[in-house]
Amino acid sequence: MWFWLIEEVESVRRFLGLGGDVLVAIFFLTLLMWALLLERWFYFVTVYPKQVRETKKSWLARTDHLSWSAKQIRREMVSRVAMAVDKGMPIIKVLIALCPLMGLLGTVVGMVQVFDTLAVTGTGSPRAMASGISKATIPTMAGMIASLSGLFFVNQLDHKAKLAVDKLEDNLKHG
Repeated sequence: MWFWLIEEVESVRRFLGLGGDVLVAIFFLTLLMWALLLERWFYFVTVYPKQVRETKKSWLARTDHLSWSAKQIRREMVSRVAMAVDKGMPIIKVLIALCPLMGLLGTVVGMVQVFDTLAVTGTGSPRAMASGISKATIPTMAGMIASLSGLFFVNQLDHKAKLAVDKLEDNLKHG
C-alpha cells in the first residue's frame, strides 16, 4: 500500500546523492521558498479579503473623509495593508536569487572533484570522473529550475499585491 511512497522517497534520496551536499542545500532552500510562496497565496485567498473589509469598515465609520488629517489616516490604513501584503516577499526573492548561486557552487565543487580524480588517477578515466561530473551538472540544473519556477510565481504575487493595494486605495478614496 505504501510501497510507492517508499520508492519515491528512495528515488529522491538517490537523486540528492548524485548531486552531493550542495544539491541537498538547494532542495531545502527550494522547500523553504515554496513554503513561503504558499503562505503568501494562502494570505491572498483567506486573510487579505478580511483585512480589506475591516479597513473599509473602519474608514467608512469615520465622519470626516476630506480633511488633511483624514487623508493621512487613509494613507496610514493603506500603508498597513501594503506592509501586510508585502510581508515575506523580500525573503522569497533572496531565496530565488540564492538557488542558481548554490547551483554554481555545486558546479565548482563537482569540478574540483573531477580535477582531484585526474590528479590521483593521472589519466582521463571517464568512470572515475563520472561522480564529479554529475556533482557539477545536477546542482546547476536544479538551482536554475528552482529559481525559474519561484521567479514566475513571485512575479505573479508581486503583480497581485500591487493591484490589491491600488484597488484598496481607490476604494477608500471614492467609497
